[in-house]
Amino acid sequence: MGERVLLKWLLAALALALPAPSWGADDFILIAHRGASGERPEHTLASYERAIDAGADFIEPDLVPTKDLKLVARHDTELSDTTDVASREEFAGRKRTKDVEGRLVSGWFAEDFTLAELRTLRARERLTPLRPANARFDGLYQIPTFEEIVALVKAKEAETGRPIGIYPELKHPTMLLEQAGIDVVDLFAAALKTAGLDKADSKAFVQVFEIAPLKRLNRLIDTPLVLLIAPDGGPYDEKGLSWLDVMTPSGLAEVATYADGIGPSMGYVIDAQGQPTSLVADAHAAGLKVHPWTLRKENAFLPPALQNPGGPGARGKLGEALAQLRAAGIDGLFTDDPAVVVPLLRR
Repeated sequence: MGERVLLKWLLAALALALPAPSWGADDFILIAHRGASGERPEHTLASYERAIDAGADFIEPDLVPTKDLKLVARHDTELSDTTDVASREEFAGRKRTKDVEGRLVSGWFAEDFTLAELRTLRARERLTPLRPANARFDGLYQIPTFEEIVALVKAKEAETGRPIGIYPELKHPTMLLEQAGIDVVDLFAAALKTAGLDKADSKAFVQVFEIAPLKRLNRLIDTPLVLLIAPDGGPYDEKGLSWLDVMTPSGLAEVATYADGIGPSMGYVIDAQGQPTSLVADAHAAGLKVHPWTLRKENAFLPPALQNPGGPGARGKLGEALAQLRAAGIDGLFTDDPAVVVPLLRR
């Protein structure tokens, strides 16, 4: 009996020592945008693990396919911003210029590399002028696969004793199908099923900036789906549709027929004065969750009224921005800085 009491006491003490989930009675969730990308090079296992250790509820990997149809985590299919590929002589001949959803982009693209080739590259900080401290990690980390990210989450769940969600984004599914013949929707649905994350109650959300891929996913899996909304333009696969059209009450009602939430840019949720717009209320009326992006600590990413002296890379008034977003009634939030935001949510 004495051993049982001691064990219960130890388990209780361990639970108190672990980072608690940030959500409360309102089920608010904190999503680590590309991991703890304010502290580590984005989309690395180190960045995801740092985010989990800081108390994030979900980690967000952006997924792109390789030439041999493996899903890896990169912010975009072009690799030179986030890896050392430009310095690798053996891959100099892979550089090319292609149309990326209406923009001409020159560089090295993940779909032109096998997984084995990508594994020889090393990640580097994308925003070095704003985050020079992160550059000390350049060259240390490989590009992770989706399977490795799932394995990390399972290992950290076992270590911490708390649920950890995955919030993947599919990058350029229509473009990749049209240009490279890669059906990333089908590829990803299969990967989710293999990982056991294809159920309605899975600790996962799936997000895309396009409509047709979400509709296909809605038929293939039961995982909650989220339509991302960019600051301007409209869905790449719906040329006559603007994001402003999508965010009308009737547009949101249509979204609700194939998705469970929206992921709008923060400027759609609060205006320049920090006041709530009607978007959250309209989305909730349609039965949609609202998870805006992306709260970052640097002045460069905050409105002028919330910036502090010190230039673009100095820390701004992130706490005030968080309070404004929470006051708007959002259901979750993307951030590069879970180690900063989690303590603020617990106040």
